Amino acid sequence: MSSESKQSIVLGDVEISRVVEWHGAFTPARDLVPDSTARTWKDNEDWLAPDHWEPDTGRAVLTLQTWVLRSGGRTVLVDTGVGNGRERPGSPLFHHRQGDFLGSLARAGVRPEDVDVVVNTHIHGDHVGWNTVSAGAEGQEWVPAFPNAQYLIPAADDFHFGPRNAYGNGLREDDRLIYEDSIAPVHRAGQAVLWEGAHRIDEHLTLEAAPGHTPGSSVLRLTSGGDRAVFVGDLLHSPVQILDPACNSCFCTDERAAASSRRRILERAADEGELVVPAHFGGSGAVEVRRNGDGFSLGRWAGE
Repeated sequence: MSSESKQSIVLGDVEISRVVEWHGAFTPARDLVPDSTARTWKDNEDWLAPDHWEPDTGRAVLTLQTWVLRSGGRTVLVDTGVGNGRERPGSPLFHHRQGDFLGSLARAGVRPEDVDVVVNTHIHGDHVGWNTVSAGAEGQEWVPAFPNAQYLIPAADDFHFGPRNAYGNGLREDDRLIYEDSIAPVHRAGQAVLWEGAHRIDEHLTLEAAPGHTPGSSVLRLTSGGDRAVFVGDLLHSPVQILDPACNSCFCTDERAAASSRRRILERAADEGELVVPAHFGGSGAVEVRRNGDGFSLGRWAGE
């Protein structure tokens, strides 16, 4: 199932909208979040379904989407999805995928040349794919999709997945392909900016390291007026991880660090009233978080 969506909210002086590349049932829920229990999913079926879970099949429902931020007169994209025509033998769902993401961006009022900043929260194939597009007569050359943009890439991920890492650390063939077609061309074009620790984009937006899902996983904090939000990338794949932040996804490279980062980010979100904006939630895509004893519960969804 595919879907296209534009939804906008305004936080302070920042307008936020999203463009959906893909939406549908992805994988069995307890394969996606292995430490979750069947009871957790069943006990929360009334709100997990249909946006986050298919009870009949037991599969988690995910959305691949790019968040578009208009801040300080600039256009910022947070993550860029899967991309078209990619060699992804380890991901059959997205292998040689063809879609109309750039058309969806255009219908949301964003042309490639309008984009000033691209944020890759981390280097996974569903977060960097539209960094580049194919060029040349044979379509075998990859060039930046956004010719005027600065691409902000976590330095730790660039090293981990890039050719400087001679040890490999268990990288898959897909990891090499992702770097070659979606990251290396940005470097060659001189548009990549590597950062570590923290990086301020403008007066409203700041990137911060949140390692564990990948070595360089990061979050983007938004502060404008009295409004707060945090774009958490893949710290969360499913709302059940808010209920139990010790539960990692099957894609986390360092489970202990990922769980620690997740709890730390959720604690601050609950204490400071930050709207939590994950990469893959369906529905409205963003939710408030509240403390519940030693854990957390979900508050209002964006737009309610």
